[in-house]
Amino acid sequence: MKLAVVILAAGRGERMNSPLPKVLHGIFDKPMLQCVIDSASGLKPSKIVIVVGKNYGEIKDAINKSPHPPFIKGGRGGITKGKQSSLSFVIQEKPNGTGDALVRAKSALGGLKDFIGTILVLNGDVPLITSETLKKFLSLHLRGKNDISLISFAAANPASYGRILRDRNSRINSIVEDKDATEAQRKINEVNSGVYAIKSGALALLKEIPLNIAKGEYYLTDIIGIAGNKGYKINAYCIGSEDEMMGVNTIPELMKARKIFRERLADAWIKKGVIFFDHDSVFISDSVVIGNNTTIYPDVCLEGRTEIGRGCTIYPNVRIVDSVIKDGVVVKDSTVIEGSVIRAKAVVGPFAHIRPGCDIGSEAKIGNFVEVKKSVLGGGTKASHLSYLGNASIGKGVNIGAGTITCNYDGKKKSRTTIEDGAFIGSDTQLIAPVRVGRGAYIGAGSTITKCVPAMSLSVSRVEQKNIEGWARKKFKIQSSKFKVKKKGNK
Repeated sequence: MKLAVVILAAGRGERMNSPLPKVLHGIFDKPMLQCVIDSASGLKPSKIVIVVGKNYGEIKDAINKSPHPPFIKGGRGGITKGKQSSLSFVIQEKPNGTGDALVRAKSALGGLKDFIGTILVLNGDVPLITSETLKKFLSLHLRGKNDISLISFAAANPASYGRILRDRNSRINSIVEDKDATEAQRKINEVNSGVYAIKSGALALLKEIPLNIAKGEYYLTDIIGIAGNKGYKINAYCIGSEDEMMGVNTIPELMKARKIFRERLADAWIKKGVIFFDHDSVFISDSVVIGNNTTIYPDVCLEGRTEIGRGCTIYPNVRIVDSVIKDGVVVKDSTVIEGSVIRAKAVVGPFAHIRPGCDIGSEAKIGNFVEVKKSVLGGGTKASHLSYLGNASIGKGVNIGAGTITCNYDGKKKSRTTIEDGAFIGSDTQLIAPVRVGRGAYIGAGSTITKCVPAMSLSVSRVEQKNIEGWARKKFKIQSSKFKVKKKGNK
């Protein structure tokens, strides 16, 4: 089956009361539209066409900035000439309704002559729809040899949805919008999801959709009645759930969608052996992978292309983005890890910041208020507290004392610090890059190291200590007569 997907995303979203285009409001860490694109991509269509309105540039930029953006071509008036892209945009210049939007999309499909297959129509503001439901729907559509199929669902509160009208033989004959429905029709709870599968030949019916005078729009729903009257085979499959098919038009609906999304993912991981202390307070991207027997405390955010190994413990207030956490790692409270690898049985935190480009070795320890950036730390290395390690290559079994800083930036360029296996870096040390500390070398506390340190040597850089006796006694006599220093023998 040749498949193309059209996503309708030109709605103005006025009820969101926000300058941000409706489809760019986020379901956790990605826009609603990206959620729909991801579900459509799971079907491996030959084309995905997105119909947008006046916010074309803003929407395109947002999709381009996603972690793995598709290759996009497009512009005003449709797809550009050249090699076919996996995703393209078409602009609906005026908000003339869903029927007109699908007409605009035909230009990117190459017209009826060039595309023969099935067009799946989705909506950019229905972010919870899954690839699994869409695959089931397309299977029913093809098995039934229908010209047009749609997904319906039973709504607890059908108000605002289009009602599915069936004949005495339970065959669909039309869809009536809520505002156009009679009192009897409003009691019908089977409603339209807005998801259609249309044979390419049936697209010719789009030109017969009448203008709704009251709204000044062409309703795609009208194609069902037109198709039925002309003898086309149509069907509606009541396979959707209300939660999955919910459209987001207001901020409260957005909040509800986020809650459903979060619960759906947490429930799936619980079935795979992940332990949550409070899954209602955990936020997980749908691209995250978590190993079994991992324990996750409240208020944890796992985002992007993150992989968590088996038997890990993630304590409260932790945020992990686009990172790989190997088996048995412990991430303690209030830690941020971005774009890095934490190897098996390492301990990170509390209050640590692992910035992008880090590789923390197995059984290493990154402790309180330690920041690491673009650095590699070998197995068993420890930086227990209050240090900055940037642009550094640090070997195995190194001890980094409190207050250590790799001074890697001279105002023009950044240089690298290398610390070889088994070195000991005393507290309050400044390592002025570029510099190398040899294998097994010791750096005395309070040193400023500007030259390379040979292996197995001691390096000390300190100002000579000077004691001035009686200085405090003289100072306090001048500043305060009330302060008296007792002499030996005084009672």
